[in-house]
Amino acid sequence: MAYTTTPIAGLWIFEPRLFEDERGHFYESFNAKNFAEATGFARDFVQDNHSLSHYGVLRGLHCQLPPHDQNKLIRVVQGLVYDVALDLRKSSPTYGQYFGVELSSENKKQFFIPQVLRMALWF
Repeated sequence: MAYTTTPIAGLWIFEPRLFEDERGHFYESFNAKNFAEATGFARDFVQDNHSLSHYGVLRGLHCQLPPHDQNKLIRVVQGLVYDVALDLRKSSPTYGQYFGVELSSENKKQFFIPQVLRMALWF
């Protein structure tokens, strides 16, 4: 799985390696060892959510504050979304800046936002 950093420290984009043939395709969507090596986060995921949004829906602004903050690994299995993270850490050099990425069933990209960043997530 390929991974890239973003202009906001701690945000990561993951792109799985796709294996395609006449039957369809296969890819590994998560590997704990590779994930920890890339990000330095050796954390277990304890919850997996799935949501469906109709065209034109804005899910909202989610502020991650303790004790309810969570790691978020976002991917899209059908259609596409433009996902945005806003840096709300007042001590951060990127405070007030945002980063957005298009996630789709076509590009298979995943967007990781760690809980320790205490960011807002807008998707």
